[in-house]
Amino acid sequence: MDHSSKRAGPAGPEGSTGAERVPGFEEFVAGRERHLLRTAFLLTGGDAHLAEDLVQEALGRVFLKWRRVSRMENPSGYAQAALVNTFLSYRRRRSSTERVTDVLPETGVDDPDPALRLTLLRALAGLSPADRAVLVLRFWEDRGVEETAGVLRIGESAVRTRTRRALVRLRAVLGTDLDALVGRSAAPAGTDDYERAGARHAH
Repeated sequence: MDHSSKRAGPAGPEGSTGAERVPGFEEFVAGRERHLLRTAFLLTGGDAHLAEDLVQEALGRVFLKWRRVSRMENPSGYAQAALVNTFLSYRRRRSSTERVTDVLPETGVDDPDPALRLTLLRALAGLSPADRAVLVLRFWEDRGVEETAGVLRIGESAVRTRTRRALVRLRAVLGTDLDALVGRSAAPAGTDDYERAGARHAH
């Protein structure tokens, strides 16, 4: 499949023609696309086909604003935010459930057990899209509460509430395996909420 037409669309970024090469964009995609796909795979709860579609749409949005994005301090962060917002917009438009596939790309977690990874994906698929996005941003993207709130455009208290609630639900499915998948190997930024969620589940 040729994804270049999807990325560029009929016109280039911010009014340029689609025929001209946009400096730096292809290199940016080459360096970030795999990471974006891993993030999208987690966001979709394991739907590899939907993950690819979401990444292509998000990269298309980045492309259209590339001249401005390329001058930002953190273009990668902008692309991640575009992906999350593309996912949430998709979920608002569609009522269909994601399909967990047998294709299991690396999730960015030190997890040698495909069965455990599949259980994680199914557990993530059982969360609401917003709760899932909070967990992916905080633990797999290593973003703090303030940054996560900014990406999702919600309050910091809502981020903390969603984090704790989602972790309790994951622990109910994964038990102590959650420690390896989320608690220690993924993101120090979520340690406090992670420990509180574990304590709540234990009582």
